[in-house]
Amino acid sequence: MKILCAIKRVVDYNVRVRVKSDGSGVETDGVKMSINPFDEIGLEEALRIKERGEAEEVIVCSIGGNEVQQQLRTGLAMGADRGIHVETGETTQPLTVARTLLKLVEKEEPGLVFLGKQAIDDDSNQTGQMLAALWDRPQATSASKVELADGKATVVCEIDAGLETLQVDLPAVITTDLRLNEPRFVKLPDIMKAKRKPLETIAFDELGVEKGVDLGLGAHEPPPKRGGGKMVGSVAELIDELKNKGLL
Repeated sequence: MKILCAIKRVVDYNVRVRVKSDGSGVETDGVKMSINPFDEIGLEEALRIKERGEAEEVIVCSIGGNEVQQQLRTGLAMGADRGIHVETGETTQPLTVARTLLKLVEKEEPGLVFLGKQAIDDDSNQTGQMLAALWDRPQATSASKVELADGKATVVCEIDAGLETLQVDLPAVITTDLRLNEPRFVKLPDIMKAKRKPLETIAFDELGVEKGVDLGLGAHEPPPKRGGGKMVGSVAELIDELKNKGLL
């Protein structure tokens, strides 16, 4: 069985995000970029499944310019067998990404597709669900535990009310949550080995993907600075302050 893992290049979660001076977007020049943490968890789970002998190959894929090859090489260093780079200079939104991944699914015919439940740059939480719908296959979202047996996946999903256990037939799409696992640390020898692993580049236009309607972004602005706190002497004073601020 093949497992396809989609990853996205995002600003590292340890970096303080800064808005460009003209409000056109987020500053990325000279900023550390990494694999989206939720996607990294999905890749880690795929590697563990392979190490248990339940899959034969793990393929990591990403969409973007040449810069995403850095994250693909990181995925290969973690243990993925090969990578696929869909090259485009344009920003792609969830529906277009899902349609692109569908083309890769049709090409590779994986038994399982892992994605993070959301990307930390836009927090859309849409791509996995869209891919499952386009592929017409089952989905399990926000997974915190995954077990495979007899051509099925038993997945513990995190929902608003607690936990929900689903059993889905394979092939299927699974999106991963933070509590599923802790990704492995990449060692220098693995980074060197990754340079020799195959990394295929496919032009976006060659896939014949129908582009979705993009959402328009007007402008970006940082959140307002927090004001100083104020100590109050009683509950009545606290209520008065809240009323003065229009919060009650």
